[in-house]
Amino acid sequence: MNILLNFLLIAFLAIFALLSYKRLDRAVLFIIAGTPLYLIRFKMIGIPFTVFEAMILIAFSIWLVEDDGVKMKAIFKRKNPAPCPYKWEMVAVLLISLIAVITAGINKEALGIFKAYFIEPLLLFILIIDLFSNKAGRKKVVLSLAISALLVSLFAIYQKITGQFISNPFWAAAETRRVVSFFGYPNAVGLFLAPLTMIFIGYLFTDTSKKEKILFLVTIISSILAIIFAQSEGALIGLATAIFIFALLANKKLRLGAIIIGLAISITIFAYPPLKKLAFEKATLNDLSGQIRRQQWFETKEMLLDGRIIQGAGLSNYQKTIASYHQAGIFIKNDDPKWLSKLMHSEEYRKQMWQPTEIYMYPHNIFLNFWSELGIFGALLFCWIIAKFLWQSSHFLIKEKNNPERYLVLGLMTAMIVLVIHGLVDVPYFKNDLSALFWVLIALLSGLTYKLNEKNTPKVNR
Repeated sequence: MNILLNFLLIAFLAIFALLSYKRLDRAVLFIIAGTPLYLIRFKMIGIPFTVFEAMILIAFSIWLVEDDGVKMKAIFKRKNPAPCPYKWEMVAVLLISLIAVITAGINKEALGIFKAYFIEPLLLFILIIDLFSNKAGRKKVVLSLAISALLVSLFAIYQKITGQFISNPFWAAAETRRVVSFFGYPNAVGLFLAPLTMIFIGYLFTDTSKKEKILFLVTIISSILAIIFAQSEGALIGLATAIFIFALLANKKLRLGAIIIGLAISITIFAYPPLKKLAFEKATLNDLSGQIRRQQWFETKEMLLDGRIIQGAGLSNYQKTIASYHQAGIFIKNDDPKWLSKLMHSEEYRKQMWQPTEIYMYPHNIFLNFWSELGIFGALLFCWIIAKFLWQSSHFLIKEKNNPERYLVLGLMTAMIVLVIHGLVDVPYFKNDLSALFWVLIALLSGLTYKLNEKNTPKVNR
């Protein structure tokens, strides 16, 4: 059986290499549409890879060989009149993440994270910038993302209906069902689909064909349903906020509608005590998951302040480093005024309120994630990249009010907003598909905000 699987894998990668040689643009679009292929893993000379990673490396290698490295030299040429977007940020990301590998002890896990979450997403970024930096190219990239999102969301909807292919019995049970799609846990569905949904919403307002609008509309609906069925609260809150911001900035009609709906929802929440209480608990992180997150952040803070403010824990080293600061569980607080007294005097009550806590792979906060993995300078660097992205998109919206791709930029900006909001309580970067998606967002915006040299930008997508 293993021999057959290895043969199929080799055959697939060989066919993909041939496609890359013949039509590199289509190969890169296939990579984007096939993002979930990172779940298929294998080893080559003892080094772990995923199919998604292998495709990026094959496509990039052929991109280099095509012109004997001329493109790479031109993009990074110091005096190039149209330099590579985010060139210095990319260099800084590689240097800081390499230092984080050293901090972690130069082990296989750290090197694997360095390869999968930093090197390869940046290679994909370069490919998109070079091949798809015009309007037609951007549309192809977004359509490829839509295919990926549609496959993920439709499979999630199938799981909701049938309960099949959900390995966790609790999530699979009808009364507590949470879909996972191709991923291993429900929140991964929201982390992947929520930012993409905003891009598709933006594209609905651009000049696209009827068939494309139907594809985007179906993908938006199925993606939102998948997020709801996954019960990914962070994604839903981020998505709702982003849609509200999109409507405010889109046009006068949507702005008025957003304000009316926003006021109606606010009045309903404050007028109905149970909703008001629920909203307060979620906003203040006083519900169960919120209290667990706060405890995790406290432990992370203790770890970082204990001599690791600058370097953090190192790549893939969080779980090992946080272990000595970890508390086995917490007592869940509630609104009972006698909660503390009962806790102190009742053994039975303590058992009821005790919640064991596990050591997660990351702190589940976008800033703490980067801080613990890359150190303080890595965290600040990614804050800079996100801030620069939001500033560039805002600047474009202000200066290019009549640009036909204005709504795509608005979709990209709100996609990043979703990523940041959900990232306040989760891990929106440290995963193969999410790190790639992060740099795809930046590549799409960069193609609009930078005028690349014709030498580096094909006049037509091959």
